[in-house]
Amino acid sequence: MSRIIIKAHTLFNGIGKTDNSMIIIDGNKISDITASSAGADFEGFVTPAIIDAHSHIGMYRAGEPDSEGEGNDTSDQITPSFNPLNSIYFDDNAFKDAVDFGVLYSCVVPGSGNLLGGRASVIRNFAANRGEALVKDYGFKMALGYNPRSTGEWKGTRPSTRMGVYSLLERRFDAVLTKKAKADISRERKLAECEEKKDLSSDKIERSRVLIDREYDLEFDEDDRLLLELLSGKKAAKVHVHKEDDVLYLIGLAKKYNMRVTADHASDVHHSEIFDALADAGIPVVYGPLGSHPYKTELKNERHLNMRQLMKSRAQYGLMTDHPVIMAQTLRETLKYFLIAGMPDYEAIGLITRRNADILGIGGDLGTVEPGKLASLVVWSGNPLYLGSFPVCVIAEGKIVRNVNA
Repeated sequence: MSRIIIKAHTLFNGIGKTDNSMIIIDGNKISDITASSAGADFEGFVTPAIIDAHSHIGMYRAGEPDSEGEGNDTSDQITPSFNPLNSIYFDDNAFKDAVDFGVLYSCVVPGSGNLLGGRASVIRNFAANRGEALVKDYGFKMALGYNPRSTGEWKGTRPSTRMGVYSLLERRFDAVLTKKAKADISRERKLAECEEKKDLSSDKIERSRVLIDREYDLEFDEDDRLLLELLSGKKAAKVHVHKEDDVLYLIGLAKKYNMRVTADHASDVHHSEIFDALADAGIPVVYGPLGSHPYKTELKNERHLNMRQLMKSRAQYGLMTDHPVIMAQTLRETLKYFLIAGMPDYEAIGLITRRNADILGIGGDLGTVEPGKLASLVVWSGNPLYLGSFPVCVIAEGKIVRNVNA
């Protein structure tokens, strides 16, 4: 088993920071963190690997015209089975750039032209191909507000107003729940009738149960089954939402259908009480991207100062790039707005490491530098919050994927 020893002048571990630590990596995991001593393979300032909580990397690709992008499929408004991995090319140079700056993981989602555009997948940006990429099937990507009502020229049923779009969404949810309720009643009735047949042997009763369950499963197509994963809380949805009124609709929608969701973007929210309402509803915020152009009406209130309202609130939040809206490797740079507003440096690093990992449900393995965690971390030339600092070594699950001295 290979061993790597790193001397951290300062270790930002995703929770706090300490000086003069020695990080021991055995295989793909961190085995120990001790007091600093001699004999390190690398030294510098250390952070966990950066995690981008919302991205389209590999779907809109560097050097290709926008017409070849695969972020949105125009076939219908509700397409839960569409898998972003099937539209990612891992030879996109954006992956190399992301890894060069320590962004080792991304939650990749379809674009926001559809109410429910497909699945959300947490991937390794350092993967050679799709066979090595998937970390977690997170759930689904949904969209509210302007985007799904702006695609009237696409195929499928396309309402032109938000009231029409939201009615379409709830009718689809209600239809699959009604279908399930009827199928449940039918299944329970058939099972009860089977149990009442005293002349059947236990083997025949068991075979009958299997047949009844098979008939039940055939009631639902793939889209039905995926929607039921969402509506049962088994899977979560990342919901594109910007304006405050749409955020309040999302809160009501999640409560009505008992859904697990995150509010992705929230860039037009400019009152802390709206963020507090999300906190009270148990809905985390995946905020951003910061530093992009507010190019549509639903962003007319977007300003970098809005994040001060987020900081004042009780909301749980992490950050995104929405790559290629801003590039994956620039996620660290957006921390400046939080630092200017007085956030401690270690908390700022935690936004793009631990907090994003926790929101994505991968915090058991990633997001912090601790014994037992996967050895995905970055060794920086200087303080990572200094503009001129760069990674001298990037380690991805125990493997060195960048070494400026090699």
